[in-house]
Amino acid sequence: MAESTSPKKPAEEHPSERASDQIIRLDSEREQRRANVVIDDNELEAPVALEPAALEAPTKEPRPQQAPAAIAPPAPAPVKPKRSLRRPVLFALLPVALVVGGYYYVTGGQVMSTDNAYIQAQSLGVSTDVSGTVQEIDVHENQVVKKGDMLFRLRPASFETALAAAQAQLGTVRNQVLTLQASYQQSLSQIEQAQADIPYYEAAFQRQQDLLKTSTASKASFDSAQHDLVAARQKVSVAKAVAQAMLAQLGGDASQPVEKNPFYLQAQSGVDDAQRNLNDSIVKAPFDGVVTNVDALQVGKYLPASQPAFSLISSTDLWIEAEPKETELTYVRPGQTATISVDTYPGAVWHGTVASISPASSSSFSLLPAQNTTGNWVKVVQRIPMRVTVDDPQGKPPLRGGMSVVVDVNTGHTRGLPDFITNLLKMFGQKS
Repeated sequence: MAESTSPKKPAEEHPSERASDQIIRLDSEREQRRANVVIDDNELEAPVALEPAALEAPTKEPRPQQAPAAIAPPAPAPVKPKRSLRRPVLFALLPVALVVGGYYYVTGGQVMSTDNAYIQAQSLGVSTDVSGTVQEIDVHENQVVKKGDMLFRLRPASFETALAAAQAQLGTVRNQVLTLQASYQQSLSQIEQAQADIPYYEAAFQRQQDLLKTSTASKASFDSAQHDLVAARQKVSVAKAVAQAMLAQLGGDASQPVEKNPFYLQAQSGVDDAQRNLNDSIVKAPFDGVVTNVDALQVGKYLPASQPAFSLISSTDLWIEAEPKETELTYVRPGQTATISVDTYPGAVWHGTVASISPASSSSFSLLPAQNTTGNWVKVVQRIPMRVTVDDPQGKPPLRGGMSVVVDVNTGHTRGLPDFITNLLKMFGQKS
């Protein structure tokens, strides 16, 4: 039988052979991709893109086996960045910081600061020492007043009547004093007249006495002359006594002015008292300040004497009442300068002076002071009151009583070296 002349079909590839060809081709592409990477001096370029035909999936047609690509030489190592100088600089600055901090610690501690401080102002309950009905109120709540401004007025009718009566009494006393002066001059004249009669009665008595010796005059005429002489002398004594009494009423000096007579001065004091009561019916501000609680007083209200009508807070007489701890007052002395900061006005600064320091703690004046001898006593750091004056309130924001402040007192005493360092220096000094 003749052989068939039809062409023979090529033998089909085995699946394992196709897989090995694919792996070899992928390895070749990977090596080719590595070779296409260009390395610069400072940075790496992006890899070259492969042709799309190289990434296509393998076809069923057989392809000739490709030889493996040559391995590219290794890329040079990247240049290492320069080392930062931050760490050496920090290590170098550490001792400098320690020295500067130690310097400020040793030279510091001159300022004693406390926030337990408040503004205090002179406060007065406005009142008067006369009783009366309120007729007029000339201020309103929180009004700023000056010294001498009228605050309120009482009804003046009763005070004016009392003043008129005192003035009338003064006129009466003046007339009485003038009458006493005239009577005293009259008594002096009576003394002179009585003294002028005495020589006449003495002569008559002497004549009757001579006649009685010669038995010419009667005993009755002698007795009558003797009686007239004694009466004349007694009249002089009485006139002198009356004059002396009048002189005593005139204050021992009949020629002094009426205005200096004791009776006149007494009447004048009554006039002055009535005038003072009338003046006190008009209440004026005793100092510059701000009135408050004015609504408590109303027109027509009867105000007893010495009862406060409302309050007046001074706007000029201000000071700082601070209570630092007893351990903070070691180097604080009166007369040291202070800086004052008010919480209400951030950034504003006042200057003051330590005026005084209390001789006792605040608890010493409490109703129940601490009993150190009891078994339940606990030691507590005490507060000592300290007063600081405000030296420059002009041109600054207004200060009000009760505001919270911070007081910094410059004691001028530095903190110095710690005790253990001082002791070591002394020890080394003694050894050397």
